Amino acid sequence: MGAVDIAGSGAVHLIGGSAAMASAMMLGPRLGRYDNGTDPLPLGNPVNAVMGLFVLWWGWLAFNSGSTYGLSGAKWHYAARAAVMTMMSTFGGGTVSIIYTMLKLKGKINAMDIINGILGSLVSITGGCFLYQGWQALLIGSIGALLVCVSMPLFDKIGIDDPVGASAVHGIGGIWGVLSVGIFAQNPFPLDTTSGRSGLLMGGGWYLLGVQCVTVVCLLTWGLLSTMVLLWLINKFIIIRMDVHVELLGADLTEHLVKHGHVGVSRALSAFRPVLDTTSVEQLKDVGLNPGHDKHLDMVKTLAKKRRYKLSKILRDITRNNNLGINLAKNLVRKAKKKENQTKEASEKLKTNIMSPLNETKNVPHIAWME
Repeated sequence: MGAVDIAGSGAVHLIGGSAAMASAMMLGPRLGRYDNGTDPLPLGNPVNAVMGLFVLWWGWLAFNSGSTYGLSGAKWHYAARAAVMTMMSTFGGGTVSIIYTMLKLKGKINAMDIINGILGSLVSITGGCFLYQGWQALLIGSIGALLVCVSMPLFDKIGIDDPVGASAVHGIGGIWGVLSVGIFAQNPFPLDTTSGRSGLLMGGGWYLLGVQCVTVVCLLTWGLLSTMVLLWLINKFIIIRMDVHVELLGADLTEHLVKHGHVGVSRALSAFRPVLDTTSVEQLKDVGLNPGHDKHLDMVKTLAKKRRYKLSKILRDITRNNNLGINLAKNLVRKAKKKENQTKEASEKLKTNIMSPLNETKNVPHIAWME
């Protein structure tokens, strides 16, 4: 039939997105997920999520470019084109996702919208990465990002709890990526990628678009049904949903012995202490916390209780007098000499003042990296 899917908008992403949706449907929502509405929950670690986006973004270039399976003949040209079109699509997708989240939140930016919008544009361009021109890549990426951002809350509306939006990013983005080939694809002569056919808007007629539509239906059906059957069989031997008490305590704690602070773990432990032995768990150290901060936070609380202390004065007192390991920029670089005839004795005295311990001089901040 001549279906075209160069780097996997369908075979990789649509299959993965449909499998994610099937898995979320069979597992069911997290406990209490929709008790207070369908608004998204806050990210566990936005910084790590953004770092993951950049790792994927970088890897996508090699993934799409490498789908020419070589550099001989005209392949190097289309490999380079795939890389450029991949970046062009993310420019459009990133811009649209920023505009979308700012309009939705009245000038604020939600990291989840930006991340999934850019990923949606990457998924959308993957199916025909070297078959497009620059403006087409921008348009495909923009539409893909918009579809993903709009569809993410719709899954929550129908009760499908997909914590990272995989169903929207890979499922919806994958569908659009496969269909885009049938609309915008050009014949990459002398390569035989499209069997000499072009997309609808490139004068190729309806054939390629029709084939791509059939491809979407087949892949979506296969992904949903195969995942449901596999999970149903696995569930007969290993229960795929964790126990209620394990979910309340958190899989990080129960499966990996990683104890997070300030995420409800203490309350969960208190609730289960009468019926479970929590001794070994309570001895674990919290991750993401610096125990050395406690005394300094207590100092701030003490200062804040005094009426004569305002925020600016508290910060000055902490930074200048009760140094908490803070390195001021002006203290990291030795002051320039005001006079060229400055004596060696004065220079040595300045060096001594900087290197002297905090308990010897209270006015010079402690510089941690000099130890």
